[in-house]
Amino acid sequence: MSKKRNNLLIAASGTGGHIFPALAVSKKVEKDWDIHWLGVTKRLDSEFVPRKYNLLTLNLETPKKNIFRVFQYLKILFSIFNIIKILKEKKINLVFTTGGYISAPTILAAKLLKIPVILHESNLIPGTVTKYFGFLCEYVLLGFKDTNFYLKNCRTIFTGTPLREQFYEINPLPKWVPRGKGPLLIVMGGSQGAKKINEIFYESIDFLIKQNFRIVHIIGENNSNNLIKLKSNNYVQKKFTNQIASLMQNCELVISRSGAGTINELIQTGKPSILIPYPNSKNNHQEKNAMILSSIGGAILMNQNQISKLFFEETLKRILKFKLKKGKPKYEILDLMKENIKNLDTLKSTNEIKKLINYFLKEF
Repeated sequence: MSKKRNNLLIAASGTGGHIFPALAVSKKVEKDWDIHWLGVTKRLDSEFVPRKYNLLTLNLETPKKNIFRVFQYLKILFSIFNIIKILKEKKINLVFTTGGYISAPTILAAKLLKIPVILHESNLIPGTVTKYFGFLCEYVLLGFKDTNFYLKNCRTIFTGTPLREQFYEINPLPKWVPRGKGPLLIVMGGSQGAKKINEIFYESIDFLIKQNFRIVHIIGENNSNNLIKLKSNNYVQKKFTNQIASLMQNCELVISRSGAGTINELIQTGKPSILIPYPNSKNNHQEKNAMILSSIGGAILMNQNQISKLFFEETLKRILKFKLKKGKPKYEILDLMKENIKNLDTLKSTNEIKKLINYFLKEF
């Protein structure tokens, strides 16, 4: 007699902030579950989700602030019927989702079929789906403890945000990274890149090279037009890399957006940062995320609309100012920022979430 399989649907789509935590969880539980993945066409899903997870996609779009917005919301709502069909055909026993507009119809469809749902909220300020649909879920898992304050009607558990396994391992510096004595800076804008961060950075590139900083610049897949040609052994530019953990672990400073995943990666690696929140994020959640680190002195928060070339350069000079002590650089401010980050809790949340997901095995 064949063993009964347990079918898990993961609904995660759009950005790395939704996809990467779900990937980290899926790799932890794939031995116990048959995993099916629900995403959206024309997003990052097809690039990052392994084929073994049986990716299914819906033709949906992010609702935009225009006259067609109502129709876009209706299209998302009516996708419930497609999702119900998927849940039945795949005999799904449990749904795990990480928010975003794919989550709302998935939660409603699962609820109608009495299938339990676990929702993970990685941002400090809960997103729209968590805020309005979290109460329908068996559990809402939190990336930050204080998020519980905003979710009084939900069954919440603080787990932290799942990170890729490489963040829990010691990784050597990639061979393609510039070598030398100068401090290593990692500049990035999240999974899709950040045009504005690239522009701010390019304005100061000559200054940075003269300061003998070593730089790895991740410009993002969508920013091919932002490529620059710079003849310097201290500067490497890439559209994308899957070695972010290695880069963070071995650098001195990170310059980045402040998505929840990035914040947790900085906490795990204990790295100081300059954070430039995306100003149009819903509920201004990226700025709230950044304040978790800036409020304890682990990061410097900059408003992208108020950054001048002079301010950016002077800030970098101040953070990376050092004195030689026994032949090695001693960074007063940078080292203080590192100490401050140690005050934040870190836990391997993938283990915690695996226990919770596998608890439902007993129910089937």
